[in-house]
Amino acid sequence: MSKKYITTTLPYVNAEPHIGYAMEVVRADVWVRRQRLSQRNETFFNLGVDEHGLKIYQRAKELGLKPQAYCDQQAAKWRELSQTLNLSEHNFIRTTDEHHIKAVQEFWRQAKNNGFIYKKNYQAKYCVGCELEKTESELVDGGCPLHPKQALQIIEEENYFFKFSEFQQPLLDLYAKNSEFVVPAHRFNEIKSFVKAGLQDFSISRLKTKMPWGIEVPGDETQVIYVWFDALINYISALGWPSSAKATEGKPGLLSAKVGDPGAFYDWWPAVQVAGKDNLRQQSAMWQAMLMAVNLPPSKQVFINSFLTSNGQKMSKSLGNVIAPQELTVKFGADGTRYLLASLNTFGDDMDITLAGLTDKYNAELANGLGNLISRVFKLASDYSSTELRQQAEASGEVLDFARTINDFMEVMKFSEAIEKIKAKIDWANKYIDDTKLWELVKNDKDKSQKILAELLGVIIAAGESLQSIMPQTTEKILAGARAEKIVKGEGLFPRVL
Repeated sequence: MSKKYITTTLPYVNAEPHIGYAMEVVRADVWVRRQRLSQRNETFFNLGVDEHGLKIYQRAKELGLKPQAYCDQQAAKWRELSQTLNLSEHNFIRTTDEHHIKAVQEFWRQAKNNGFIYKKNYQAKYCVGCELEKTESELVDGGCPLHPKQALQIIEEENYFFKFSEFQQPLLDLYAKNSEFVVPAHRFNEIKSFVKAGLQDFSISRLKTKMPWGIEVPGDETQVIYVWFDALINYISALGWPSSAKATEGKPGLLSAKVGDPGAFYDWWPAVQVAGKDNLRQQSAMWQAMLMAVNLPPSKQVFINSFLTSNGQKMSKSLGNVIAPQELTVKFGADGTRYLLASLNTFGDDMDITLAGLTDKYNAELANGLGNLISRVFKLASDYSSTELRQQAEASGEVLDFARTINDFMEVMKFSEAIEKIKAKIDWANKYIDDTKLWELVKNDKDKSQKILAELLGVIIAAGESLQSIMPQTTEKILAGARAEKIVKGEGLFPRVL
């Protein structure tokens, strides 16, 4: 049994869970569930929160709370998201966890000992919203395009720097050897262009007197480690690095399998990573260079989500167009929400969505589509032998062939494409019932109607099996009903919503 590792990014703990991040974690979870359903792979699924940095320190101060107390309060909200979206078993890491802090400091020591960290005076424009330095070419009207209402800060101090500039060719070599290292292709082209244009060393520390909320730099109590440098290391600290990276005779293939055990690191690493497009540079260039600096293998693959807008505008509280995950699950249920998020254009261009549009999609594809098909077929099949219908359906090979097709899409996270295939099959089946006037055939031609019902039951089983990782609770009911000793009409699985 092989071992696979997938991780999402760590959202800042001061933010509220939003639909964009919900899409990120649901897509990762769909992939994880698919791996586990295959029973061929053990899968480690990593989530968590980023708890350091200036914006978190400032917010805690505004509320009159100690930073750790504020982080503890906020982290609970992000943990709740796992239940809201019915995520499968996963790890939840916090960057204030003791083992993470120790891993970050050890990572620093190794990178410094390898000659990739140095100290110098510098001045830079800094966006607190992004927690990133901004070059003039990145600014729009003198401000950050992602946080136009936040004034840039001018940082002028002595900090430690990471020698990012030394990794231009190694990164280009990595990209050349891995033609699908970043998905989608246009994001990969974007990061390759960024690296080809030349890399600048970046600051990886802050003066503790100005920003005390961070991990202390080893051997220098006057500085704390820059939030991005700290947070990226969670992908390996979650596996127990560095203590779990003690290889047997230095051969990764001879390691223990349990996460966190001495020697287990290389059984799981490298990881598949899922991120938003505002994380493209950090995940596919900065983090990869950092790994190279301490002689660790690069990530396996990086999937970049698009941004979600609403009526052509960025979602924001001030505009009142933010869609929260809890709002979706109250309206559509956990499974309905997971279906909608998984069905959005997979790792492509930015998408414009509205609650009204999602409602129309839910009603069309689930209430009127899959739900209607199941209701009609189960009702019409109730007078026939369910065992005989299933045997005919499965003998045709339709279920197995369709499952293979969908699995190919799922393996490479082409979820929207998989759902389109499933939807087309469901639409065909509903039309087939109408075209054959099946409700009349079951009264007048038992043999012919039985053959058609077997075919339709096969479609339902195929759809149910294909959607298991997307809608785990609902598909359990669908498959149980289709495989019951006697097929009976049940309650509607997808009631229409307004």
